[in-house]
Amino acid sequence: METYSILKDLALIVIAAKVFGIIAKKIGIPQVAGEIIAGLIIGPCVLGFVQQTDFISQMAEIGVILLMFSAGLGTNLNELVKTGPIAFAIACVGVFVPLVGGYVLYSLFYGFAPVGDMEFYKAVFIGCIMTATSVSITVQVLKELGHLQGRVGTTILSAAIIDDVIGIVVLTFVIGFVSDSVKPMTVVLNTVLFFVFAIGVGLVLYHVFKWMDNRYPHTRRIPIFGLALCLALAYIAEEFFGIADITGAFVAGIILCSINDSDYIAEKMDISSYMFFGPVFFASIGIKTEISGMNVELLLFALGFVVVALITKIIGCGLAGKVFRFKNKDCLKIGIGMMTRGEVALIVAQKGLAVGLMSAVYFTPVILLIIFSSLATPICLKALFAGEPLPLSATVGGYEEDFVDSY
Repeated sequence: METYSILKDLALIVIAAKVFGIIAKKIGIPQVAGEIIAGLIIGPCVLGFVQQTDFISQMAEIGVILLMFSAGLGTNLNELVKTGPIAFAIACVGVFVPLVGGYVLYSLFYGFAPVGDMEFYKAVFIGCIMTATSVSITVQVLKELGHLQGRVGTTILSAAIIDDVIGIVVLTFVIGFVSDSVKPMTVVLNTVLFFVFAIGVGLVLYHVFKWMDNRYPHTRRIPIFGLALCLALAYIAEEFFGIADITGAFVAGIILCSINDSDYIAEKMDISSYMFFGPVFFASIGIKTEISGMNVELLLFALGFVVVALITKIIGCGLAGKVFRFKNKDCLKIGIGMMTRGEVALIVAQKGLAVGLMSAVYFTPVILLIIFSSLATPICLKALFAGEPLPLSATVGGYEEDFVDSY
């Protein structure tokens, strides 16, 4: 009977997530927000049709691994190299300022804890959630405005990608520091060793997949072996190096992002992720969110969380842009373009919940941030770009579409 109950839960999750995702898209907010709301409604908070179980948690974990694998596959290494130093500097400041802002916000509400205390790491983790920038939302907004290929658009896009990489690395350190019986220097050493391992193994596997891609182009064996690589690196990262499994999945995507069939792999991964594992992951966030625990203090914290997360991105990325002599208006565009939050923020929050760095009630501020930033960013960017000529590359037939499809 337990097996049939699981099937019922999954059917409800998939149907509800899709229906509310469509509704969310119709009213102009990300579909993931609708899927999260679906989880809230069918979960214990409202109707109680579906309860959080170990099985749903495990399915959600696979979902988040596939999402990070897809994010890695969507990385354009050539663009990262082109805008390298500027985008890297903007991304670093765009991570540091929100990280500090989140730490200060949490500490103002719950007290400043000494370094090494669990409350200190919880405060830092709130900052970690704020560091993420949604690459997918940023790309879509710039594409619709026709400014994806300009200097500002390219800088925003590259910085957003680097931003997420840095954010995942920071998350890896924070999670490592709170693990039982693990010393800080061990965390640093394990993280460095993993990336050395990933670079060494990655170079070999890249050439293996490139050879396979040339010999058997557009065949299903390539995405199958790609998925195996994703799961293997996720396991190795967690089991042997003690860092987040999503880091391994993201690295697997990076390894394969430059082969000819990277888009084909992403397309096949999206079928499983979009139809099943993705909805289960996002709905599970709603299912485990505890609205009943909200009070006046948490409501004020949620409002402060949204405001600080938005302002720190604008200030941090905008000031970094000013250092590289962008015009004031362009600095504002960069800051606003970097303030969107999406899947990565949810992924970070999910990992924090799993290791005890936050409670389920704090998913509410994260959801509010995603919805508000996703609505505010297109409106603000449209106003800032109004009346400006399109970049020359945006008018060249087919180029922009090919560039966007790689994401």
